[in-house]
Amino acid sequence: MFKKFLKKKYLIPLAVGATALFLFAFFGPPDLYSLTSSPEFCASCHVMEYQHDAWLKTGLHRSVKCVDCHLPNDNFPNHMLWKGLDGTKDVVFFFGRMFSDSLTISGHGSKTLQDNCTRCHGEMVSRITVEDRTCWSCHRRVNHKFPMTGYLQ
Repeated sequence: MFKKFLKKKYLIPLAVGATALFLFAFFGPPDLYSLTSSPEFCASCHVMEYQHDAWLKTGLHRSVKCVDCHLPNDNFPNHMLWKGLDGTKDVVFFFGRMFSDSLTISGHGSKTLQDNCTRCHGEMVSRITVEDRTCWSCHRRVNHKFPMTGYLQ
């Protein structure tokens, strides 16, 4: 079945459709990229409200957008690829009601977070060993969990 899609009669329309979708996303709706990169957009799904409140009220990295930590930022094509993949997955899981109330990060998400932490805090991280642990294993307040009950009040 997959070999059928590799034939030109399927590949060309698929490439044209993907290009059209890409152009629409960048040049179609005004400010679509910046809108979908905002923390308010991420918090628009009710399952992310707690994480958004923790990010907003603890003060840690408050000036950093969600996509700065949770998407690869090593280069723009890689960033856009994962923005599209993760965004599509999030929409399908949210509207398909295929999520649990207890959110956990994926293996790829953990690697992306670690890479972004070490990229932003490179000078500090260069003095310690981070290969065998994650940044948030020591910096627990960065993981969007409040350290004490009643912290939101």
